[in-house]
Amino acid sequence: MELAKQLEYLGTETAFAVSGAAAAWAAKGNKVYPFHLGDINLPTPTNIVEAMQKAIADGYTSYCPGPGIPELRDTIARDTGARRSLSYSAENVAIQPGGKPVINKFIATVMNPGDEVLYPNPGFPIYESQIEYQGGIAVPYGYIETDTGFSLDMDAMRAAITPKTRALIYNNFQNPNSAESSPEEMEVLAELCIKNDLWVLSDEAYFEIQYSGTPQSIVSLPGMQERSIILYTCSKRFAMTGWRLGAAIGPRPAMDAFSKFNTNIESCTAHFIQRSMIDVIGGDTSGPDAILDELRKRRDAAVEGLNAIDGISINTPNSTFYLFPNVTKIMERKRLTDVNQLMTEALTETGVSFCTRKHFGRSIEGETDYYLRFAYSGIDVDNINEGMVRLKKYFET
Repeated sequence: MELAKQLEYLGTETAFAVSGAAAAWAAKGNKVYPFHLGDINLPTPTNIVEAMQKAIADGYTSYCPGPGIPELRDTIARDTGARRSLSYSAENVAIQPGGKPVINKFIATVMNPGDEVLYPNPGFPIYESQIEYQGGIAVPYGYIETDTGFSLDMDAMRAAITPKTRALIYNNFQNPNSAESSPEEMEVLAELCIKNDLWVLSDEAYFEIQYSGTPQSIVSLPGMQERSIILYTCSKRFAMTGWRLGAAIGPRPAMDAFSKFNTNIESCTAHFIQRSMIDVIGGDTSGPDAILDELRKRRDAAVEGLNAIDGISINTPNSTFYLFPNVTKIMERKRLTDVNQLMTEALTETGVSFCTRKHFGRSIEGETDYYLRFAYSGIDVDNINEGMVRLKKYFET
C-alpha cells in the first residue's frame, strides 16, 4: 500500500532529532549539556497549576466551543490589544492547542496551491514544511550579520516578491538568531507588505521574552492590523511548553476560518487548560517576571562562555533564549566542511548538545558561513558554565 505522495513535502522540527542523539548519548552513562531544544526546564507558575487543578475538580473536562471559551478569548483580546496599542475583541481570537497549529491554519486560510509564501530562513522549519506540504511555493528570505546582531535582507526580500506572492511570515524576536527589527526596519517591511497586498503571519511566540525595553509588533503599524494574523502562545511566557495553549489573533473572517479548522481537526483545545488562564493573562506578572529573570542569568552566562572561545564573538541579544554564533573560524581550524559533523563530534567529545544552521531550513544559495544555535532555556547556569569550559577546550584544539 502506498502512502500519499504529498508526504514527501512534510518536514519536521529537526531539533527533536538532535534530542534523540543527545538522549542516546546520555543513555550510555554520559553527561549531556542540553543546548539543543527550546524547551524550558522551569516550573509553570504555581498559580496556573492550582487554577488548572481547580478547573479539573470543578468538572471542566468536557467539550467546549471550537473557537475557545468566550472568557479566555476576551482576556487574550484585551491583553494582546493593550500590549500592542490595538483594539481586539473575542471575535478576533481563535484558541489553539499551542502556537504551532497557527502556522498550518494560516497557510490553509490564505494560500492557494501554487501561491508563493515568503518565510524567514534560517527560521522555524515548520514554515517551510507546511507551505510545501499544502502545495505552495516556499520562498526564503535571509538575514545579514551586523556588528549588533542580525537584520533582514530587505534587498533580497524585495527581489523575491512576484505577482504570485500571497503572504509573508515574519518572526520578530527570531528563532534561531534572536533578530529584533529596529522601528525603521519594521516600517520598511510594513510598507512592502501593504504595497504588495500581502497577508502577514506575525509569529510573536517570543514577544514577551525581551530583557529590556518594550516589545513592538508590526501589526501595530498603520495598515497592518487588517492583513495580519498574530501567532500567540503561552509556552514561553508562562513556561507552559507541554500544556499546548495558544491562539490566532486577527481579522474576523480569518478567525472564522480558523475556528472551522479547529472543529475539523481538534474539536477544541482542552477546556480545563483554557479555564486555568482566564485570571492569569493580563494579571499577576510575578511568575513570568521570575522566569525572565532566570533566563537573563542564563543568557549572560552563555554569552560570556561563548565569547571566551577563540574564534567566536557574539553580541548579547535582547530577546528570545537563543544564541546563534558564527563558527566559521572554528570550522577552518578543525578543517571541517560539514557543520553537523562539528555538532556530532562536540557531543561525543564534550557532552554539549546544540543545533546547527542546517536545522532551520535549507541553506540559501550563496551562504558560506557556518552557524550554531544554542538554546539556554533548558539548562541552568552551573551547567552552562561547565559545558562552555568543555566546549572551549574542544573548539580551540
